[in-house]
Amino acid sequence: MSSSASGSDTRFRYRDAELLRAKAAELDLELPWSDDMTLLLEPTRVGKHNLANRLVVHPMEACDADKDGGPGEQAIRRYSRYAVGGAGLIWFEATAVVPEGRANPRQLYLHEGNATKFAQLVDATRKAGHNPVLVLQLTHSGRWSKPTGEPEPTIAHHNPDLDAMVGIGVEHPVITDADLETLQDRFVAAARLAATAGFDGIDIKSCHGYLGSELLAAHTREGRYGGDLANRSRFLVDTIRRIREEVPPLFVTSRLNVFDGLPHPYGFGVDREQPMRPDLTEPLELLKTLHSSGCPLINISIGVPYCRPHLGRPFDRPVPGSPPSPEHPLVGVVRLLQMVGELQTALPELPLVGTGYSWLRHHFPNVGAGAVSAGQATLVGVGRMAFAYPEFARDLMEHGKLEFLKSCCACSGCTQLMRSGDEAGCVVRDREVYRLPRKRRKGNRP
Repeated sequence: MSSSASGSDTRFRYRDAELLRAKAAELDLELPWSDDMTLLLEPTRVGKHNLANRLVVHPMEACDADKDGGPGEQAIRRYSRYAVGGAGLIWFEATAVVPEGRANPRQLYLHEGNATKFAQLVDATRKAGHNPVLVLQLTHSGRWSKPTGEPEPTIAHHNPDLDAMVGIGVEHPVITDADLETLQDRFVAAARLAATAGFDGIDIKSCHGYLGSELLAAHTREGRYGGDLANRSRFLVDTIRRIREEVPPLFVTSRLNVFDGLPHPYGFGVDREQPMRPDLTEPLELLKTLHSSGCPLINISIGVPYCRPHLGRPFDRPVPGSPPSPEHPLVGVVRLLQMVGELQTALPELPLVGTGYSWLRHHFPNVGAGAVSAGQATLVGVGRMAFAYPEFARDLMEHGKLEFLKSCCACSGCTQLMRSGDEAGCVVRDREVYRLPRKRRKGNRP
């Protein structure tokens, strides 16, 4: 079912909870639900840190860095709004550790020359709110790198379908083992700067097909970083262990893809015969390794948005030039919930951050509370919803519910801005700051 058939007027169709739950039943989907959402507001301990509640702002890139890679005024505004909004954990967006690893010229990039700007960002965020726990996501964008605006892919292995998407052939070099070891040094150096800036934790980004994620699927790669799971996860595990040892003030975690939705041998967490069917055997094994390596929590995600965006971000309207969703968005939401639930049930001692909630609009706390009460997640995170509705946690605390007309409407406007290289944010709820190109503006404003 395409998004045009399933979601063109979803912004109003599921305004009432009864209609949303009826749609889940019609689609034969088990949607966790609780009318008591206070569970999400309980203080929660993660490692050595106390979270004010179970609500998380996911890392969402906004392409608003200064020329030197430091956070600009819009970044300070966004994170200050998140802090005022009351979420217990704010997960700062993907920040490159080398200039060539930036996904666009306006992506954050942390280095010695701008570390004081990151300290100012942390200070502004803490002063604006209730002193939330702050995690900085460190990354190399891998095959999706565009540091000057043009593709400059760094690949961990060849994937015929994705190679074609970035315009490279079999002659394009694969990053060497030696270069990966040098890159690991850059991650550690960036972590030291992040600790000085005042962050509480570091995320080694391993999702959405970027370099850390692609390494987990490097079945065809030779050498120390390819082949079996121990080799494919070596970069992630070794980097985490080094930062724990060399930068002890920080905790270390990862936003981790547990299902790529790419055919074997090019995808992680996929069934060898049916690439659209998850096989969580290896992701669960990796989670156990990360837990034993000292990670106090893991943030779960799936999919490679450049080729199958509906997997990780169920939407009503696609980004222009992208295909409509092949399924009702609620199918994608429940897929995400079920995968996190399966992993959390298997490993209850490791707190997992659930994802996929933004499409649910003002109903997401009911579903999140249902998942947490069933032991299917420990924390509940939103990304696009935070763009649209940064005060979601505060409204839940003060009013016991969220407002429909403040919520994300899954229009893909923020993604369109990001892919076009513009500063990204909510074109519907924050329209005085963020605007789509004129020819698309009217149609994306429910």
